[in-house]
Amino acid sequence: MYRHSVLKELCKEEDLILRELAGDFAEQEIIPVREQIDDDEDHVIVKGLLQGLANLGFIRAIFPERFGGSDIRSAVTLGLPLEEIARGDAGVAVALACCLWPFMPAIWAGNQAVLDHFGPMFCGDELRIGCFNMTEPGGSTGGGGCDTENPGMEGRKIRTMAKLDGSEWVLNGQKIWASNSGIADAYLMVCTTDPTLGDEGIALIYVPGDVAGLSFGAFEKKAGMAADRNTSTYLDNVRVPRSFRLSGPGDDAKYFHANLTVGRLASAAMSVGSAQGALETVLDFTADRVVGNPGKAIRDHSVAACMLADMAIGIETARMTYLTGAYRFDHPEQYGAIHSLEQLSYASIAKVYAADMAVTLTNRAMELMGSYGYVRECHLEKYWRDTKIIQLWEGGGQVGRFDVCRPYYDLPL
Repeated sequence: MYRHSVLKELCKEEDLILRELAGDFAEQEIIPVREQIDDDEDHVIVKGLLQGLANLGFIRAIFPERFGGSDIRSAVTLGLPLEEIARGDAGVAVALACCLWPFMPAIWAGNQAVLDHFGPMFCGDELRIGCFNMTEPGGSTGGGGCDTENPGMEGRKIRTMAKLDGSEWVLNGQKIWASNSGIADAYLMVCTTDPTLGDEGIALIYVPGDVAGLSFGAFEKKAGMAADRNTSTYLDNVRVPRSFRLSGPGDDAKYFHANLTVGRLASAAMSVGSAQGALETVLDFTADRVVGNPGKAIRDHSVAACMLADMAIGIETARMTYLTGAYRFDHPEQYGAIHSLEQLSYASIAKVYAADMAVTLTNRAMELMGSYGYVRECHLEKYWRDTKIIQLWEGGGQVGRFDVCRPYYDLPL
């Protein structure tokens, strides 16, 4: 498959090595079983794939070397292999990414208590899974839904409460939609000590998966992303050590916003990977299928060639956009602090653009494949279902567009 060499100019050699390692794993391990994942109710296939990725060092990638990790901090370095894994299956990619996502704030904040507790566990031989819990039920519950991750709300819609009781935090509340919920070994909960305090009240608190008072609902049955488990999470007087709070008033909000930025960049990378997989699928199909008079391959007809060209244009521009955002995140001395509105804005541009591109691309690819496009064994329909879900999470395209605007003017949303 043709790939532009420009990546060699933008990335370090070790970045490309990790990308190739992830790409080989996607080809050899994920793609052969991707059509079975929808029926993998016991999560056996997915956990096997995650264990394989753990064996390659991807789950311990961000942890300090003293635990056996690789101490990787670069968003570029992490984004490239995530794109390749999503080319195999976006659900597997998000399940992997969410094993790392909860611990990025602990690394940025230098919370040694959290790292000392969870680091050896996540860097060991046994598969460990992480979860970052943000979103809450909305409507009559009084919670804000995706307003939880809307920086314009400044944490005032958060209803999961954290109260300090001596040397412990006591947590009560409910979360929904978090990736890896119900199967994780560690959770990072977005809480508030007092919603009237706004950002000063936001508290990010780590919760072991086996703690008393933590329970879950049934797994959601979704159109796609079967490898990504979602369920309601209930906290009923959950107690954790005081040191398991990330940092403190104000700082927790900053690291929360930085993690939202990382999530947008990762979502863009996964959108590009899924779109790349769809393009490769439709290129193969249109090479072999002969139509028209005189009969020739679908992709040799001008209308199809123009559609394929638009797909390639979309993928290449989205890839460069998310890599630019990742580079900016890696260089806060030039582009603003990792929690800044400027960083969130550009990452949101990357996510919104890449997700919209992937949805449009898979839909057009379906048109080129006709009825074969929605047959499971032909691969494309799974890309079609999965990309739509990427477009909708972390506030969806609308909250993402609000966040694009924030550095340009005072948007009251």
